Amino acid sequence: MISDPGILCVQHCSAKIFSFQLPESCPLCNKKILNGNNNFGLLPFRLPYPFVRASQTQAAVILRPTNGDFLNDYNNKTDLHIALTTSQGIIVEFDRHGLKRHLTRDGKSLWEQSLVVESVSEAWWHHWDEILAKMCKQGNWTEAAYKKDTHNCYTFVLTFLQALGYGELSRTARNKTLFCEKFICPRTVVAGKYISLYRKIRDNGSYVHLSSNKSNNRARANMATALKQ
Repeated sequence: MISDPGILCVQHCSAKIFSFQLPESCPLCNKKILNGNNNFGLLPFRLPYPFVRASQTQAAVILRPTNGDFLNDYNNKTDLHIALTTSQGIIVEFDRHGLKRHLTRDGKSLWEQSLVVESVSEAWWHHWDEILAKMCKQGNWTEAAYKKDTHNCYTFVLTFLQALGYGELSRTARNKTLFCEKFICPRTVVAGKYISLYRKIRDNGSYVHLSSNKSNNRARANMATALKQ
């Protein structure tokens, strides 16, 4: 599974150039980017990687595709799997196989590329672990109790959050749709932008984002050329 690919951004010719490695020359003017008189609009920087290894999170709600990973397999129709971590980074999840608790740090876990939906402050860690331990002892999180549409991973997480009593997070967890709109969708939107950019670079070697003025000028130049033909 791919970890942080390291997307770099540099500005040149009023455009932002994204790539995995800093290009030697600008794809717009073909001039060297790194020279004595470089024309940086801003210094090169690395885009923040939106995903984490779940076992490195504490007292968090975590999310991943049910199958595959975010960078290569995710789209708007992808089924997602949601779970929890303890204050020690132990992953606690409920699926068709029942309740599972595990701590995987060998790089082979399906949770290597996860989104953090929300986490609580360290002052709440003991309470988080205590409520989660009590909930895991309940008998309604078994393989036999699992129902794909009505008693699933989402049910497990929302039931826990309601019992937690953690302000707005717990209040919003009373409504599946509202929780999705307020906590899940904003995270997947941000991740989706990163994924789209990653795939463009992966498939083409780099991606150039023109400023609005540059795009308009290029469109007018193309139109003028077309009218002359």
